[in-house]
Amino acid sequence: MLTDRHLENYADVLGWGLATARRQAFRKNDIVQIRFHSGAQRLAEVLYRNLLARGIHPLLRLNLTPEMERSFYRLSNARQLAFVAPGEAQLVRRLNGSIFLSAPDSLTHLREVDPKKIGKAAVAAKPLRSVLEAREGKGEYSWTLCTLPTAELARHAGISLAEYTRQVVRACFLDSASPVEEWRRIHRRAGEIKRWLDGLDVVDFHIESATTDLKIRLGDRRTWAGISGRNIPSFELFVSPDWRDTRGVFHADQPSFRSGNVVRGVRLEFKAGRVAQASAAQGEEFLKQQLSVDRGAAQVGEFSLTDRRFSRIDRFMANTLFDENFGGVHGNSHIALGASYRNTFAGNPRVLSAALRAKLGFNDSALHWDFVNTEKKRVTAVLACGSRVTVYENGEFAC
Repeated sequence: MLTDRHLENYADVLGWGLATARRQAFRKNDIVQIRFHSGAQRLAEVLYRNLLARGIHPLLRLNLTPEMERSFYRLSNARQLAFVAPGEAQLVRRLNGSIFLSAPDSLTHLREVDPKKIGKAAVAAKPLRSVLEAREGKGEYSWTLCTLPTAELARHAGISLAEYTRQVVRACFLDSASPVEEWRRIHRRAGEIKRWLDGLDVVDFHIESATTDLKIRLGDRRTWAGISGRNIPSFELFVSPDWRDTRGVFHADQPSFRSGNVVRGVRLEFKAGRVAQASAAQGEEFLKQQLSVDRGAAQVGEFSLTDRRFSRIDRFMANTLFDENFGGVHGNSHIALGASYRNTFAGNPRVLSAALRAKLGFNDSALHWDFVNTEKKRVTAVLACGSRVTVYENGEFAC
């Protein structure tokens, strides 16, 4: 269990993350939503107190329990799946921030649910997310999230709850005398690496490991993002590439828990920008159904690299937030199928219309699903002049 000191530190780091992720400073009378599982109540209480002390209006939202969520997908008809509560559209136009506290009691409670129903609910919620994304691009809204240790997470990770708690504390620097200062230090160093990557005239990235051989087209008007406060912990640097020229094979050696389903040993083969073949050692049917949620679900929305010098995460945690930021011996690379990120557009986000997104090859989808490879790898940048530069090797950026 996290101690009171850990919770205070966690709340401070989340406050830093929320403020850092937003270009405009928070002001009195802003509205910040805290959405949390019941197991995160103690942290929600600390955050609630901190926001009130700053003159901000905290809005509390409790997540569905596993039984409620299972009932929703099993019993809902088409209209219920697409239902948007009165006031939600107004709220997302006024909301200034969101803090998501994950403390799941179950990771597999939706495994018997029809994936098509999960997909329909995701598609129905997409317009609200699009409003928040647009406001985020204008600097009017930001978000951050974290995960708290639970017995369910520890069980699926194959470790004790005490060890899981230790991993969370270590990964987020909650045992530090000044956790916020640790995150500021990493944030500064990440900024240097992002500027270096942006300064390269890259056409393609070539990712090579024992089981992966993938080429990704960067695309025009791109900028690298990451370690921006949006995720705690977050050590990845990422970009949303031009999905239209992805080619080759990507293998995920880390399992993935999604919508109550376990998927292991994913192999994705891309041709002309789309997944041409998808297989999995476990959960293949669910994988394929998710890739048919909409047109963009079978296209790349994100390419990411994590430097092992930043990340203290060195084991599988059965949680995407931690697993996509795995440091370990070789760092990690992950790709996400589905939605791209507006903050990797190199320009004024206000001009990034749907038409411009499509023209530049920014993918659009209700899905966003990360697949992680932790093998020893080399990532080479193919430059416009024809030369090749190693940008990542042995788990570290080459700058």
